[in-house]
Amino acid sequence: MKRAYISYQGQKLYATVDSEDKFLTLDNGKVIAFDDKEVTFLPPCKGTMFALGLNYADHATELEFKPPKEPLIFLKANNTLTGHKCTTVRPDNVEYMHYECELVVVIGKTCKKVKRENAMDYVKGYTVCNDYAIRDYLENYYRPNLRVKCRDNTTPIGPYIVDKEDVADPHNLTICTYVNGQLRQKGSTKDIIFDIPFLIEYISDFMTLNEGDMIATGTPKGLSDVVPGDEVVVEVEGVGRLTNYIVKAN
Repeated sequence: MKRAYISYQGQKLYATVDSEDKFLTLDNGKVIAFDDKEVTFLPPCKGTMFALGLNYADHATELEFKPPKEPLIFLKANNTLTGHKCTTVRPDNVEYMHYECELVVVIGKTCKKVKRENAMDYVKGYTVCNDYAIRDYLENYYRPNLRVKCRDNTTPIGPYIVDKEDVADPHNLTICTYVNGQLRQKGSTKDIIFDIPFLIEYISDFMTLNEGDMIATGTPKGLSDVVPGDEVVVEVEGVGRLTNYIVKAN
């Protein structure tokens, strides 16, 4: 099942999504079109986002870094999250702003000190995010600062959460990014350095993971600049296709 969180006719509502992303069924049974103009997609998750840096070997090599020996994790505040078909501002006077298509793991129940062999029991499902970065302010790839990663609405996420049971192997999914219809990035989650069970065990060893928390698992190679007017679509096979639009600062 696919579950979205939307704003519709002044109300915030949950809805299930059909297999072809054509219809939304509200909890009261009403069916509306997926692309209905009155629908605004909201971030489907509300917890803390744990984001991974350099978690694909090809991306680390692309940046001329050695793959990390331990997960490089940073937090993203909820102000960064925005929904499907929403806009993201490219700040004035920056040289390089790039997309990052990522598979996101959604935690389904509270866990602490979980062992690897039990880690997937705590996964609710998966979604997609685009973790934009403002490269101009990046001083250290191992510790990206707030101006790089925590600006308002710079992490589109969604359009929905896909149940864990509906994704046969999250470690063998194709990842793609399209800018104005042109394929710019293509990789596979099979190239993740630190896999999902490892990350859940690693994080939960020193802090509690709560229902609704998210782990953005990193991005493969193939990054490029985006500018106002661009339509950016990030897609994870079997999980979702997320659209976002770049606009200029007011």
